Amino acid sequence: MKLRLFACGLLSALLGGSASGCADARPPQVRDGDVIFHVSRSSQSQAIQRATGSRYSHMGVILHRDGRPYVFEAIDPVAYTPLQRWIARGSGGHYVLKRLRTPLTAQQTTKLRDSAEAFRGRRYDLAFEWSDQRIYCSELVWKMYDRALGVRIGTLQPLRSFKLDDPAVKAKLRERYGERVPLAEPVISPAAMFDSPLLITVASG
Repeated sequence: MKLRLFACGLLSALLGGSASGCADARPPQVRDGDVIFHVSRSSQSQAIQRATGSRYSHMGVILHRDGRPYVFEAIDPVAYTPLQRWIARGSGGHYVLKRLRTPLTAQQTTKLRDSAEAFRGRRYDLAFEWSDQRIYCSELVWKMYDRALGVRIGTLQPLRSFKLDDPAVKAKLRERYGERVPLAEPVISPAAMFDSPLLITVASG
């Protein structure tokens, strides 16, 4: 893994490009419904990592369109992103691909696709509220599986249960809420979903 990333960086330097080209060269074999994680380069990534104790700060669901794999994700707005572009956008081009232990049937896949369309175009939720008006990344994946299949990947936690005393986390909370932090708000974190026993790791890069 480290050797491959080093090679990507070296190739990038020689070509005057970015390491994303290497990530694009070897996309994983994916199925509809797979859940993919990476480390976002967004301004809130560090706060999410520190609050949840997770390496991974962003995630989405694999869905094919016209035979090509996309990541359905909560950015702004919720949208489909080509898989290779999504991988390249993460830190170091690194990702982890997970899958339900019990494979999805064709009917379940159709239901999951229908569930995705209900969220398409929603704005990103910077306040991490448990409503459908706006939505964040792990909330999107959790609600898609719950509403389409009755499968709950990961356990909801109140906001107060996270590591809120970290300086980076405090700064983001102050930025988003001021002095009125909704400590009782239910939250599903990427970490809770990553660690769910319902999922198995099928690929990483």
